[in-house]
Amino acid sequence: MESMLNKLKSTVTKVTADVTSAVMGNPVTREFDVGRHIASGGNGLAWKIFNGTKKSTKQEVAVFVFDKKLIDKYQKFEKDHIIDSLKRGVQQLTRLRHPRLLTVQHPLEESRDCLAFCTEPVCASLANVLGSWDNLPSPLPSDIKEYKLYDVETKYGLLQVSEGLSFLHSSVKMVHGNITPENIILNKSGAWKIMGFDFCIQSTNPSEQEPKFPCKEWDPNLPSLCLPNPEYLAPEYILSVSCETASDMYSLGAVMYAVFNKGKPIFEVNKQDIYKSFSRQLDQLSRLSSSTLQNIPEEVREHVKLLLNVAPAVRPDADQMTKIPFFDDVGAMTLQYFDSLFQRDNLQKSQFFKGLPKVLPKLPKRVIIQRILPCLTSEFVNPDMVPFVLPNVLLIAEECTKEEYIRLILPDLGPVFKQQEPIQASNMILLIFLQKMDLLLTKTPPDEIKNSVLPMVYRALEAPSIQIQELCLNIIPTFANLIDYPSMKNSLIPRIKNACLQTSSLAVRVNSLVCLGKILEYLDKWFVLDDILPFLQQIPSKEPAVLMGILGIYKCTFTHKKLGITKEQLAGKVLPHLIPLSIENNLNLNQFNSFICVIKDMLNRLEAEHKTKLEQLHVMQEQQKSLDIANQMSVSEEARSSSTSNQIDKVFNTSGTDLLTSASDSKENEMSSKQKKASLTLEEKQKLAKEQEQAQKLKSQQPLKPQATAITPPVKQTKDLTDTLIDNMSSLTSHSINKAKVASSNSFSSVPSMGVGMGFSSPIDSTKRNITNGLNPTMGFQTAGFSMGAGPTTQNFFSGPSATGTTKMNIVPTANMPNYSPMNAASAMSPLTQQNRPPDMSALDNLFGPQKPKVSMKQLAQQKSSQWVNQFVPPQGSPSASSSVLGPQMNMIGQPGFGIQGNPFFAPQNFAQPANTMTNSSSASNDLKDLFG
Repeated sequence: MESMLNKLKSTVTKVTADVTSAVMGNPVTREFDVGRHIASGGNGLAWKIFNGTKKSTKQEVAVFVFDKKLIDKYQKFEKDHIIDSLKRGVQQLTRLRHPRLLTVQHPLEESRDCLAFCTEPVCASLANVLGSWDNLPSPLPSDIKEYKLYDVETKYGLLQVSEGLSFLHSSVKMVHGNITPENIILNKSGAWKIMGFDFCIQSTNPSEQEPKFPCKEWDPNLPSLCLPNPEYLAPEYILSVSCETASDMYSLGAVMYAVFNKGKPIFEVNKQDIYKSFSRQLDQLSRLSSSTLQNIPEEVREHVKLLLNVAPAVRPDADQMTKIPFFDDVGAMTLQYFDSLFQRDNLQKSQFFKGLPKVLPKLPKRVIIQRILPCLTSEFVNPDMVPFVLPNVLLIAEECTKEEYIRLILPDLGPVFKQQEPIQASNMILLIFLQKMDLLLTKTPPDEIKNSVLPMVYRALEAPSIQIQELCLNIIPTFANLIDYPSMKNSLIPRIKNACLQTSSLAVRVNSLVCLGKILEYLDKWFVLDDILPFLQQIPSKEPAVLMGILGIYKCTFTHKKLGITKEQLAGKVLPHLIPLSIENNLNLNQFNSFICVIKDMLNRLEAEHKTKLEQLHVMQEQQKSLDIANQMSVSEEARSSSTSNQIDKVFNTSGTDLLTSASDSKENEMSSKQKKASLTLEEKQKLAKEQEQAQKLKSQQPLKPQATAITPPVKQTKDLTDTLIDNMSSLTSHSINKAKVASSNSFSSVPSMGVGMGFSSPIDSTKRNITNGLNPTMGFQTAGFSMGAGPTTQNFFSGPSATGTTKMNIVPTANMPNYSPMNAASAMSPLTQQNRPPDMSALDNLFGPQKPKVSMKQLAQQKSSQWVNQFVPPQGSPSASSSVLGPQMNMIGQPGFGIQGNPFFAPQNFAQPANTMTNSSSASNDLKDLFG
């Protein structure tokens, strides 16, 4: 099987090569390039049909080739007879010119191997379409194998053949003599054309009314190519050796029968005994039953029966056949009108093109593309007709695939895109294109869109016609999603804005705003915020429609999930623009309500977003403060442990002039000096290890905790202890006192101020302990979060981180500051000239004032540390209230529970309390209650 296929393939290849080589020697190839073998036609399908193009103009043609090798089996005189018959038919066809006859582009040329001539582009012969595939290439071309004749094609094709015969019979006075499917050619547009005039008979008296056509007797000894096809030949040719125009009409009836019966002729003729076959055929024709014609459409069945009648006089002539109702089909009449379009004037054409859109949907797609589209696009050369033709072309484009559109339609639309003259036609073209813009953008390639389609849209936006501008603005949103973003941003949007600002038409301005509002979703957020919204403030008119358009754009941007307006722009630009517009006098109640609704929505979102932001910042700040306090607590524990060990060393291990010399410093210096040596002795290393171990133990000790029931001496006792301390220290020299002050400051500066609940001794306990241990009297008692003064002059007792705003201070005993005030606290801390003065407690009297009763130390000791701190917050009437409460006090207590909500003092309502609300009470809780209410 495989060998047979290979043999067949090689045979076909050889034949094709032979034909090609034969054509190459023909003079036709001097002017035409021969292409693919596409069909066959002519008597006996002897002519092979090839695609071809004219070299000079690239015009498409069909090349008919008869290979002389087909008749090698015949004798020379038979060959000559066949060649003469073929030549005669082509020469006669070349002389005749009619739309229903195949048009010859180049006359017959003969070479040693073949005959060849060129015609208009051809699709196939009717015989090929009906299933006769002789002399066709292998494999069979798909366009022939799958070709299907539609009803409208059949009707109009038979009508065309009838019109061709009418021309031959009436005008030329000629009988064709061989009307068969082989001699009916379908050109590239699908039109049916007559060829094969090999056996045509010219009238002997063409000038007289009754033409006479001489007929030759049938010679069965001649080759078949020298005789007409007997299956379509009228009986009188054989039986009475006569012919007339009615003989061609019989052939037409036989062709009609074959068309509706898949190419099968009505009678099969035995060529060996042709007379007997025709006698039998004559008998059957006289008794032709309706069952034989059942496949023929009913409306033409009777006419076919008349055409096949035995008596030539009964047969309808060609002119009568063109007028039968069967051909009064809308599609057939439309195709017929296109064929005669060149005979019409512009008015007739315009009327026809206006009604064509109603007919096109009723026609098959292939018929439209093959027959109608070429006729329509050929009218683009007439600028006045373009507005009438273009809607039909675009209607056809909708039914085409993208590939068909690019190949068949787009090349002809290119000049139409750019047409600007005459003005009236140009405006109509713009309107038509705008209405079909979605089609153009969907099927046109991107490069062509950028170069041809979008420039036309831009031209429409800038057109002087308000109608075109309005239509363009109304249509743009329908295809905005098909426009690439750079073209939208850089070319389309600026022109829409210009149309809105520069027009004098209210309709154009409103439509511009509506158009922008509809295409916002295709833009990005920042382009809208930076380009579209500022443009709205440039619009000068205040008509209600314009204002509502502006409001609509704001609302769309504000509510769109992809866009949105930032709260900064809401507060700074949008609301300041919208609020004045809302009270324009031209707005009615509903319009005003629309403005107010949008404004309220914007305000609500502005409030919600900014409040959420502030709440989040507040939470973050509180969390940061908590982290800072935790870090401070850790550092404070270590610092207190180190400070305690240093204090013990200073008090118990030093005396006289070196009382304030730090033992730890000396040890560190000693260790440092030893480490600088090249090597240490074993004793030195053991001593160093013991010192490190001792320091580690001191560091790991727990800090001192406050006693819940600390015994607080009365103020008078504190005063006596101070006097005793001063007396004991009076023997020291001034140099020793100064050194003691420096050491005391260094010793206590590392202890940060601590908030409530941190586990430290109460200030009075610390004071008592320090006095008992013989510390310098300038070391005042410790207060956490208590500020006696403000500004840089305040000296710190607790050295906390400066970033937290913690305020530290020393309270110098009254023996050293008789005239104390918050403003001179720094200058009153260490005057050496006042050491021997008697203690003066007037500073405390000044602190509380005549309207501020003192609180006993016993009451203070009975409260928790947090209450103690709160109780000593300066009242608002004090000189330091603004600085210690409203200023650093807010940051001084930097832990949870001391913020605005945690401490009632920081509540705004507490800032308005009178300065003299503190009353003397028997307990600290009553004091707090009287103080804060």
